[in-house]
Amino acid sequence: MKSACTLFLLLATLPALAAAQTSPPPTNPVSEALRQGLTRSSKNMSAAVEAMPADKFSFKPTPDQMTFAHLAMHIAESNHLFCAKISGVAAPEGPKLVETDGKEKLVAAVKESFDYCSSSLAKVDDSHLADSIPLFNGRAFSRAAVMFILSGSWADHYSAQSMYLRLNGVLPPTAQPPKP
Repeated sequence: MKSACTLFLLLATLPALAAAQTSPPPTNPVSEALRQGLTRSSKNMSAAVEAMPADKFSFKPTPDQMTFAHLAMHIAESNHLFCAKISGVAAPEGPKLVETDGKEKLVAAVKESFDYCSSSLAKVDDSHLADSIPLFNGRAFSRAAVMFILSGSWADHYSAQSMYLRLNGVLPPTAQPPKP
C-alpha cells in the first residue's frame, strides 16, 4: 500500500516536473518572487483587514500588544517604507493615519499601500540586489536584504492579523472553506 501511494504521488508530480524543466529559468528570480509574494499578501492581508468587524478594531489580545487598528496602520506604513526603499519611487503623501481612524479609512490605507507596492515594484529587477540602502536609523542593508525584510514583514503581519481575527471568532481569509 505504501509503495502504491508513493508511485501515485510520483506520477501525479511528473507533469509539473516536466513543465519546470522545459520552461526557461526566470531572468529576475528574486524580484519576481517578491512580486508573487506581493500578489498573495495583498489579497490575504487586505481581506483580513476587511474581515475584522469595525467594532473590533480597538481589540488587542493583551495590554502590551497593539490594537488591530494599529496593526493595520503599521502594515500600510511598512509597505510604503520598504517598497519606496526597494524601488526608489517615493511613496505617495496620504492622510496621516492614527490608531483611532475608522475601519473604512484603515482598509483603504492598507489597500492603497499594496497598490503602491505593486506599481513601484513592477519594474524592479535583480541587477541592483547588492546596492546599499539606508533603512533603520541610517543602517545600511543590501536591496536583496530589504526585499527579504519586506517579505518577512508580510508573513509576520498576516499571522498577527490571523490571530486577532481568530480571537474574535472570525476565520482568516486563508482558513476560509473553498467557495463552490
